Amino acid sequence: MLTATNLACIRGDRRLFAGLGFTLESGGHLYVTGENGSGKTSLLRMLCGLSPPETGEIRWQGETITRLGDDYRKKILYLGHQNALKEELTALENLRIAAALTGATLEDAEGTELLERSGLAGRESLPVRFLSQGQKRRVALTRLLWSRASLWVLDEPFVALDSAAVTWLAGIIAMHHAAGGMTVLTSHQAVAIKGGAAQNLRLSE
Repeated sequence: MLTATNLACIRGDRRLFAGLGFTLESGGHLYVTGENGSGKTSLLRMLCGLSPPETGEIRWQGETITRLGDDYRKKILYLGHQNALKEELTALENLRIAAALTGATLEDAEGTELLERSGLAGRESLPVRFLSQGQKRRVALTRLLWSRASLWVLDEPFVALDSAAVTWLAGIIAMHHAAGGMTVLTSHQAVAIKGGAAQNLRLSE
C-alpha cells in the first residue's frame, strides 16, 4: 500500500499544490492529470523519494519512505518523460545497462526477445540515434517487461506512441495490476486500462 498525506509542493515562490493525499492499494492505479506546470512531475519525484515534500508524508506498507530508504527504492520502477537512453548505444545495450543499474543481469537472448515483444524486431543492434521517437520510447518501455518492482511510477508513458503501441502499453500495465502491482502515471491522454481500482487526481494551478 502506498499512502500520501497532506502533501505540499513549493517551487520558487509558487505553491504548486497543498493538502494532497491518496491511498493506493495492490492492483490499483492512479492517474495524475493537470496542466503543464501544475506539479505532476514534482509529485512523481516525491513518490520516488527523489525530492522531499514541503509538508506531509509518504508511506509504503505503513512505514515512511524516508525511513525505508533503499528498501523502498528497490520496490519502484521510475520512468521519466525523457527516455534516458544513450544515443550512441544499441537498443539491446541500453536495455542491458538499465538492467545492470537494478542489479540484474540481462543476457543478449533475453534482451532480444523482450525487444521483439516491444515491436522492435530487427532493430536490436541499431544505435538508438537511428530510431524514431516512438521506437525510442518503446526501448525505454521495454524495461517494464522484466521489471519485478511492485510500484511503477510513469511520467507521460504514452507520449510519442502510435495507437497500436498505446494499446500494447495499456495491456502491459493491466497485467502488472492483475499480478498485484500498482501504478502511478501522468498522462494528457485518456487511456483505458482494464482491471484494478482506478483513481484520478487532477492538479490545478
